[in-house]
Amino acid sequence: MSPREKRPQSRKTRASTRRRGAAKADRPEEIIWRREEPGARRAGLSRGQIGAAALAIADAEGFDALSMRRIARELDAGTMTLYHYVRNKDELLSLMWDAVIGELILPDEALSGDWRVALTRRARTTRETFKRHPWIFGAMSQPAQSGPNGLRQFEQSLEAVRKLQVPTRDRLELIGLVEDYVFGFTLREVLQQMYDDQGDPNMAESGIAFFESELATGEYPNSSKLFRGDLATGMQRVMESFSGKANDRRFERGLKALFDGFEANRPKPKKP
Repeated sequence: MSPREKRPQSRKTRASTRRRGAAKADRPEEIIWRREEPGARRAGLSRGQIGAAALAIADAEGFDALSMRRIARELDAGTMTLYHYVRNKDELLSLMWDAVIGELILPDEALSGDWRVALTRRARTTRETFKRHPWIFGAMSQPAQSGPNGLRQFEQSLEAVRKLQVPTRDRLELIGLVEDYVFGFTLREVLQQMYDDQGDPNMAESGIAFFESELATGEYPNSSKLFRGDLATGMQRVMESFSGKANDRRFERGLKALFDGFEANRPKPKKP
């Protein structure tokens, strides 16, 4: 083997290389929020502007439509110029995610007073924000670096429950429960809207025919009672209870039930 030829790396060597790469990624200068923005290569271009353009594209065309070339065209800039600001799609998503989280930041006065009021405002704001950016649910599995808005949003959540007389563990659990509820509720809304927008009438008709044949077996008495009469009308009636104003009522009732359950089960203060 000549000196110019590379020997195959052993498993141990490959693992060592990966560890060095991970360590490098953990260095402060490798985190997008800790790196200084490039010099003024083009007037008006910044990471914030790139993130805003990416957000607008994802909102209008979906997350899969994103590419550096597409964003560069939107900004009337060179594709390679963007790489001086954002190294890859993971960093681009970090900018986008932080911009979305920035929409969750509430005025400080909204966090003062009763914890239920503060968390209700937080929940409503999160639901409406995620509905404006439905692509975000599909992008949650993608790696992204938490940014300054993420930390500020968490700080506000802590402030909302600061006066709640329970252990810190319970405060954190309550914050997590509210987030889980809002994420799950809003995901259902987003998926239903996608189905309504993209639904195939022929598929709907075949689905109704399948349901009719199954209900006719008598094996689904509760469903048969729910979809009494004309099946198409019954299904429409059920779907209406998961949309529009009905959804708003369900969201508020569910949030109240969560808070009531937390209060009913939280440790009672010890008597002096």
